[in-house]
Amino acid sequence: MESIIEYAFALTEAVGRLKEAARAYFYRVVLSGHACPHCEGGLAMIAESRARCSACGRECDPTVTFQRCACGGKPQPAIRRYRCCTCGADIQSRFLFDGLVFDTDYFRQKMTESRQRRHELRERVRQLLAGSRSGLADVPAVDIAGAADLMQALNTLACQTETQVWAPESERFDLSRYQSHIQAHLQPFPVSLRQIPPLGDNARKDLIWRFIAILFLAQAGLVEIWQDGREIMVMQRETDRERQDVPGDLEAVA
Repeated sequence: MESIIEYAFALTEAVGRLKEAARAYFYRVVLSGHACPHCEGGLAMIAESRARCSACGRECDPTVTFQRCACGGKPQPAIRRYRCCTCGADIQSRFLFDGLVFDTDYFRQKMTESRQRRHELRERVRQLLAGSRSGLADVPAVDIAGAADLMQALNTLACQTETQVWAPESERFDLSRYQSHIQAHLQPFPVSLRQIPPLGDNARKDLIWRFIAILFLAQAGLVEIWQDGREIMVMQRETDRERQDVPGDLEAVA
């Protein structure tokens, strides 16, 4: 058994090295016919959608710099893709190994806006709660002697046979289970709540329970959530993404 596990880990490492070698080779090939637009120096890819000149050190996005739409328009980064700034069509980049672009400036701006909205919402709630508070109520002390049957009633309630009021185990809401399930399917980029696989057979109830779970995760500061049209989007918080080498101070989309 130990040998099988060792072989599995060794295979995983080998596949990872092969993928990195293929990525490096892919970048060398796609950049071989292009030069720095500023000094004609050689280019080397340093991250997805980001190349650096070996001569002057300037950086550029090869897709935006060298690629054009069928209509002649210039690509511009959108959420996880490129879009033509002239006709609005999606553009498949020839310079992305994994086929996805991450617009860090866009998410950084959205993070700032989201933080500001949350701060304003908390302040409004605080003011509403402060205005709704009432003075101290003058409640008289409880007169146990005036309730002769009180202790007997409590004893009766305490001694009653417990009635089964809970749903079956399979239909109960397990918050920890849903939180662990959601965190296991989070990505360093936004995903829709509906894209997270369900845990139960009742699709509507499962979606509600997933939503409750991400609310608790957001309250604990583990995820960022926001509404995008009719979809609820969720992604890892910045502190979690930094451990995965995702660049920039990214944030939720409004």
